[in-house]
Amino acid sequence: MPAALSRTARRRLLQVSAALLVLAGLLVWWLVPFGAKAPSGHITFSTGVPTGVYQRYGELLQQTLARDLPDVSITLRNSEGSQQNLARLASGEADFTVATADAVAQYQRDRRPGFERLRGCARLYDDYVQLVVPKGSPVETVSDLRGLRVGVGQPGSGVRLIADRVLAAAGLTPDVDVVPVSAGIDTMPGLMERRRLDAFFWSGGLPTQGVQSLSERLPVRLVPLDDALVQSLHDVGESTRHYRSATIPGDAYSLAQSGNPVDTLAVANILVTTDAADPDLVEGLTRTVIASRDRIGSQVHPAQLVDLRTAIYTDPLPLHEGARRYYRSVKP
Repeated sequence: MPAALSRTARRRLLQVSAALLVLAGLLVWWLVPFGAKAPSGHITFSTGVPTGVYQRYGELLQQTLARDLPDVSITLRNSEGSQQNLARLASGEADFTVATADAVAQYQRDRRPGFERLRGCARLYDDYVQLVVPKGSPVETVSDLRGLRVGVGQPGSGVRLIADRVLAAAGLTPDVDVVPVSAGIDTMPGLMERRRLDAFFWSGGLPTQGVQSLSERLPVRLVPLDDALVQSLHDVGESTRHYRSATIPGDAYSLAQSGNPVDTLAVANILVTTDAADPDLVEGLTRTVIASRDRIGSQVHPAQLVDLRTAIYTDPLPLHEGARRYYRSVKP
């Protein structure tokens, strides 16, 4: 009897070992699809300002990629935002980045150096335009900003692009009718606390830590941007068609909104690379971006909105071949 039990135990052990081998093989297949070599080398990822969503998303993605693509080393570089990120890609200073669709379209429209080499990997999440003022401010619409000191973002940021366009759509000349202050989300809250800013624009995922922290230290509120303003933006031309009417949920910044939703406009973020990027690397990175949605989203809320069904739509950029390969591999 003991011998029979021993044979049974050995048989079960072999079965378990075989199952584990199959499971390990499936895991390897999932991370490195059949026919693709494991990517290796070094890449630079251009992110954003230290307290913005781009930077935090980049940090968490870096950690996840270290597990999924262990032979790829990644360096993160802070930036002022979308416009600088695209310039870095085109010049070879960065290999991957995140940029808003409107900034990409403007880069293409201006035929900036390397515009034809830009490629999309995935549509990520939307940025929401946030116009922040002190709670007691008389500003109720964008037009009320006339003559005030307004934070409009740094020259290389996506915020600057949107702020200038929103001001113009409201009938204000950015450099004439307001006092523009070139600052990012890392410094604008402090300037408002010290009463050196009357208002500031920010475009980012919800919630953005810089705005959240400010609302906990200073009574502030968000100024609505209505549908008529979005329509005025659309009338400008091709590069503004990427804006859409949206609503900031009432719980995005509970202290700044008192639970009330706020009308605004939104624009999609795109994971961008160039046609020079290795297809195997792009495929692996795109796979990780989609697979890590919940893990990263538990710490960066906007990442929860990354969706396989919409990620493939990287307009105005064509898909990189490596990303296309990934989407084909998971197509039902």
